[in-house]
Order: sequence, then structure tokens, then C-alpha cells
Amino acid sequence: MTRTMEWAARGDHMRGIPRKMVIMAVGAFAKAVANFLNTTTVHNGDQLINLVRSRPPGVPLITVSNHMSTLDDPVMWGFKGFPIFDSNLARWALAAEDICFKNPLLTYFFRTGNHFFLLIFVYCSQCPVFRTLVHYCQLHTFPEGKVSQEDAPIRRLKWGTASLIVRSPVTPIVLPIVHRGFEEVMPESFLFGRRPPFPLCNKSINIVIGEPMEFNLPKMTQMAISMSRNLHNPTRGWPILSPSGLDEAAQRCLYTSISEQIHTSMESLRSLSKKLSGAKSLNSGHVEE
Repeated sequence: MTRTMEWAARGDHMRGIPRKMVIMAVGAFAKAVANFLNTTTVHNGDQLINLVRSRPPGVPLITVSNHMSTLDDPVMWGFKGFPIFDSNLARWALAAEDICFKNPLLTYFFRTGNHFFLLIFVYCSQCPVFRTLVHYCQLHTFPEGKVSQEDAPIRRLKWGTASLIVRSPVTPIVLPIVHRGFEEVMPESFLFGRRPPFPLCNKSINIVIGEPMEFNLPKMTQMAISMSRNLHNPTRGWPILSPSGLDEAAQRCLYTSISEQIHTSMESLRSLSKKLSGAKSLNSGHVEE
């Protein structure tokens, strides 16, 4: 099941026409929701645009963000200046099989729109298709693992993104992003405890983009091996990573260390986002007076 319609995700499928059409249609939707139906403010947007357009050849980019609604992706990419219509620069994203791939029509749509199964990421991260995507493309993940619309600190991150960083053939650049406002554009409990059928309007979306994170994996790996020698946690049968040869205990230490660094960066951005939103509200109130 997890390999259904892999051919639809290839750039040469029908000369790439379906992929371009889907990305352009979704891009137009994202632009409309972000810029016409609502007001979007972006802090440090040039950082993201520069990395998408001109990062070093062969170096993958992983963007990570909090997850406030089912519209975070793609609408967060609809801000002014972002090349959302360029299918060659389009991000790849992980998607839940039971939501995005539950019938052939949805499967084809999301495949051509640069999505692939979450299960492929979890269980088959060494497959050739996965390595190709990671090596050449931008990949976006929501490391918290699920939607949360509470105004609360970033939750403990899942280890999937850390695993992706470690397993990538080339150590990726990681760019943290934190946003606010999508919980108002698409609230989880709007009418009778359900989401609204369409995005809501006249809301303020704030996107704060951080600085690139680079991980010294050889050094972090050695530290993880040293730390894991004193651990006696029960094993779950994880495979030994090659070529690093990390056992399960060392992998846990390494993934935890990477996840904590990303979490710290995201939490700092969340605090900055609140300050920027508060300052904007004060300025708006002053103008109104």
C-alpha cells in the first residue's frame, strides 16, 4: 500500500505537466488565503527564500515548524516573494496515509503535489526514492507530530526529523520556523466541534523564520556513543545504523540531542513571535487612537 502510485511523484510523469498543474493550483490557493483573504506578516523571510533558491548544490534543506492547523502547509508558503509556483523548487512533505492517501484520486493528487507516505519515512528511509528526495530537495516536517492550537510552549519533538538528519547522505541544513494565526484561519472546533468548510477571513498570520542550523554529526555521534555506554534502557530491536554503526542506545542519545537543539531554537522563535505580535497589536492600537 505504501508504494502506491510512486510513479506519479516522478518529475518525468507525463512530462511533468500534472505536477506543475497541481503545484500551481495549490500555490494559487495558498497565495489567496495568505495575502487576499488574510494578512500575513513574515519575519526574516529572505533567509528562507535564499536557501530555497541558492543553497550549496547537493545540500538538502529541511524546514521544521510548529503545527497549528491542517492548512499550515501549503498556506505558510504563500507569503509574498516565495517561489511557490516553481515546481522545480517545490518542497516535499510527509503526509499521513489514512488522511491524504485513502482513495486513488487523493493519492494521485498528493503524489503529484510532492507528498509521500509518512510510513515510507518511518520504515523505509534507506530506499532509493527517499534518498533521492532528501539529497536534492527541500523537505518540510512538523516534528511535534500533530496539530496543536493551544498557545503553549513547543511540545517535545518526535525523533523522526532527527533520524532523517542522521540518515541523509549529505547532512542537511535545518531551518526552524514558527507561525501564529493558522489556528484562527482553520480552527479545529468551529461549528459543532468541527473545522469550517473553508478558511476563515480577516485573520492575522505571523511567520517567524529562524537562522539555519548545521549539525556536526561526527562530533555529536561520538558524544552519543560515549553517553550511551552508561544507559541500560531495554532495546526495541532498532537496526544498527550504517556506516556509523550506532546501536540503539547511541541512536537514542543522538536523536535526543538533535531534537533538543531544534526544540530550543523553535521555542526561542515562539517567544519572539509573541513579542512581535504584541508589538504589532500595540502599534495598531496606537494608530486607532
